[in-house]
Amino acid sequence: MRPKRCFSLQRWIAFGRSARSGLVAVTLLGPTILLFGCDQTEPVQRGYRGMAMEQLYDPSNVASLEEINQIPEPEPRDPPDPEIPLAKDIHQNVQVLGDLNALDFSRLMQAISTWVAPDVGCEYCHNTDDLASDEKYTKVVARRMLQMTRRINSDWKSHVANTGVTCWTCHRGQPVPSGIWFVNPGPTTASRTLYKRGQQNTPGVKNIAYAALPYDPLSPFLNSDTPVSIQGLDALAGSNRHSIKQAEWTYSLMMYISNSLGVNCTYCHVTRAFGRWEQSTPQRVTAWYGIRMVRELNGSYLNPLKPVFPPNRLGPEGDGPKVGCETCHKGSYKPLYGVSMLNDYPELAGVMPAVVVQPETPPEPTTSTP
Repeated sequence: MRPKRCFSLQRWIAFGRSARSGLVAVTLLGPTILLFGCDQTEPVQRGYRGMAMEQLYDPSNVASLEEINQIPEPEPRDPPDPEIPLAKDIHQNVQVLGDLNALDFSRLMQAISTWVAPDVGCEYCHNTDDLASDEKYTKVVARRMLQMTRRINSDWKSHVANTGVTCWTCHRGQPVPSGIWFVNPGPTTASRTLYKRGQQNTPGVKNIAYAALPYDPLSPFLNSDTPVSIQGLDALAGSNRHSIKQAEWTYSLMMYISNSLGVNCTYCHVTRAFGRWEQSTPQRVTAWYGIRMVRELNGSYLNPLKPVFPPNRLGPEGDGPKVGCETCHKGSYKPLYGVSMLNDYPELAGVMPAVVVQPETPPEPTTSTP
């Protein structure tokens, strides 16, 4: 079904001019009719009836995500051959993926080139005259990202399940993936009034869906282990020492997550009881693990790479790039709509492609003479 589009403003201006009270018609009727004529959301019920557990999707937004969620064709794989040597035995300085045979290693390198730098190719990471050289920082980063990918696929199934991730999940054909983030320095205006806002009421911050909430919730929650939960479960005063200010930081993070996944609050929560785990959806548990996974990725993989990146790859505060929910999801409730690429590239989960070992040929029968 084609989405309903807004009526053109010119038509309503013409209508207003032809009416006896043209100005009144345009002023009063125009906005109302435009409201009903625009794209309309489509609700999808995800919970019990009467609990307001619907997800609201804008058809035009969903359609706009189709292209970015496409998956490239897998690289062809040669028939297994146990005689092919391992990559680490024929190539120098193979610190990751050396457990692959040489053909599978080359196949994966070609795929990574397509996923990350299709316009540049191998030269994006390598000195093609000396493939063993680590002179390019991109190669050092790529090596660490491969280790990170294997870590996610093998040890963070609590978040990625068996779907897993590949380089394509984040990069989508771009050398620098969208959705990375840096510490937000805030407004550049040196004003005491702005300083006392406490990071709030700052317009134009996309990460938090342009809300009047703290504009950098990612630093405390996704780059450190600041507790997210602030809601008390006891009505008595004194049982919950969290402040409204802390609640606003948490809601800012929730806005970021909602925006990154293209969902509303009820994707994880029952809105009448946000703090009740037993009344939440399974997706809340997945998100809980996802927050902790992102913290580990930033703390153990991305932040230590800061000295490797050149100045132009650092943020305005001098910090290195970091990952968040948007880096993989890019506005979709599941990255790539939940399609797994690990069946074609199991080595990124630490699973070696099957090697067929040919059985020994039995000896030819012989006849003996008496």
